[in-house]
Amino acid sequence: MATSFSDSGATIWTRQFPEGRRGLRRAEIVRAALAVADEGGRHALTMQAVAARLGPVTPMALYRHVGSKDGLTDLMLDAAVAEVEVPDAPGADWRADLTGLAARTWQMIVRHPWWAELVHTRPPAGPHLMRRTEFMLAVLTGQGLPVSSAMTYAALLDRHLVGAGLQAAEEHRMRVKYGLEGPGDFVAAIKAMTDLADDAGCPLLRDWLTAPSGPSEDDSVALGVDCLLDGVAARLPGHQEAS
Repeated sequence: MATSFSDSGATIWTRQFPEGRRGLRRAEIVRAALAVADEGGRHALTMQAVAARLGPVTPMALYRHVGSKDGLTDLMLDAAVAEVEVPDAPGADWRADLTGLAARTWQMIVRHPWWAELVHTRPPAGPHLMRRTEFMLAVLTGQGLPVSSAMTYAALLDRHLVGAGLQAAEEHRMRVKYGLEGPGDFVAAIKAMTDLADDAGCPLLRDWLTAPSGPSEDDSVALGVDCLLDGVAARLPGHQEAS
């Protein structure tokens, strides 16, 4: 049976927790959980690991503050987004507003790779997550878009950033799995792929693999943001009337 969002256990933001004993505070738990996930990835995140990080604390003591692992995940996701500077109001240049926010969000994802893997596993109900979304909506509705279209474009921008984060995380795991961690490893792998491309009748791919080139990961993400905003700009009311 599905759990209703309004149920007390659906999200930590709808629940109240008394202060626990032994001086343990929720903020300490969240900081410890962030450290565990940053160092070991999402699969290292267990209540036992967080308790061990805090010292002489039992996993059960954590539940009095966060309710469940889902509750802890909610807090972690929002705490990471709190690192992203969000202006109080849109500026004069809507593209600069969204480009800057996207860049700061990407920097956060790079610091916390697990964020992209977990953000869509929980309702986006944290206060910092909501404030960031509200800013994007304010920027886009300020350009004459209805809020429904603004939400669609804001979601497209976030999907690009989260997708890039997921790809980066998966590529890292693939490199570790196949021992592709040094320059020599990559040279051998690229040579093998070049031969496979040649056998498959893919001359353009073969030529690129012979001398791989392209933007850095950060520049590639920024290029994607720029392309998305070009599309948004073409759909703004003033642009559509002019065309």
